[in-house]
Amino acid sequence: MSKRVTIFDPPAQDHSKALIENVLDLTPVVDLGRDVFTNTRPLWHPPGARGIYGGAAIAQSLAAAMLTVPADYAVHSMHCYFVLAGDSEIPILYHVERVRDGRSFVTRTVQARQRGRPIFTTTLSFSRVGSGGEKTIHHAVSKPDVPLPEEAEPGSLKALSNAGGGPFESRKAGILNRTSPNQEDKKVRRYIRARGAISEQGGYQAHLSALAYITDSYFIGTISLVHDIPRFSSPAELEKLLNALKNPSDLDDEDITRALRELKEEEAAELRRRLEGALNRATTGENEADHKEVGMMVSLDHSIYFHNPRAFRADEWMLTEMESPWAGEGRGLAIQKIWSKDGLLIATCMQEGVVRLKQDKPPLSKI
Repeated sequence: MSKRVTIFDPPAQDHSKALIENVLDLTPVVDLGRDVFTNTRPLWHPPGARGIYGGAAIAQSLAAAMLTVPADYAVHSMHCYFVLAGDSEIPILYHVERVRDGRSFVTRTVQARQRGRPIFTTTLSFSRVGSGGEKTIHHAVSKPDVPLPEEAEPGSLKALSNAGGGPFESRKAGILNRTSPNQEDKKVRRYIRARGAISEQGGYQAHLSALAYITDSYFIGTISLVHDIPRFSSPAELEKLLNALKNPSDLDDEDITRALRELKEEEAAELRRRLEGALNRATTGENEADHKEVGMMVSLDHSIYFHNPRAFRADEWMLTEMESPWAGEGRGLAIQKIWSKDGLLIATCMQEGVVRLKQDKPPLSKI
């Protein structure tokens, strides 16, 4: 019997919706209960990852939970744990538990399962709109003064290149304090947005799901980036991983080309920094530092605090700023702030992950 990547045959793409809405679409599995859902379409296995793209589990769990919550409640926090690597060749079942329904707050847990085992779990809290009263306190970190990406002229080669691809697009926006000797001082900035226009039918929930999906991109990689350690040792390694994708439903040739181009640019910059560092060490007589390569990079947990869940559009440019206050013991912590195009702080995220380097010698003992 052949494997099925979805329980039900996937419908045709709904072109009245943005691509990300199609990617995150859920189907109820009524035979298993009123609050059980499954992925409608195949899941993406990113290059070099142990399993499916974590953002899909985050976003679809949020979408499943929102289907069980009254419309006048909006999510304000979501705390997730990645338990096992998800298999893109097997459907996911999202089981929602209605933990509590209060007058001001609603609590849900969602467990994503494959082969009857949990691969991902999250607890979400929703607050009723306006429950804080007429008098409230307000403050927020201001959006950095970073110019918006230039929009390509309609019909231009750049516009045609940006038209295809995955469900969201991103543009580099620089690294603050790039040359600082302290990794914790560096802030990595990107502009991100969902491709196309999110439908009115999707409502604000579709924008929240899209935002949740995007928050997992580039996130744990912040730690290797602030240490100037390349994620892949060579373009050939990345190309090999891209060609081994099981279900590249969110990826096409343009994405592969773009990924390779960005990698080559980053590798060239990395090589220049290493050469400069080697020259400085030779001048000062300092010993050559050990070469560092990432051996494993896996997300462990992911938290999102939604500050203004109804006041942004995920299909407009949002600025992200990522930093890492700590790394050690084979783990690292990253923090991400996200602002809307209009400068509103819409989310703060935290993620801890396993970040292990390739070792010159095997460990002395294994537990």
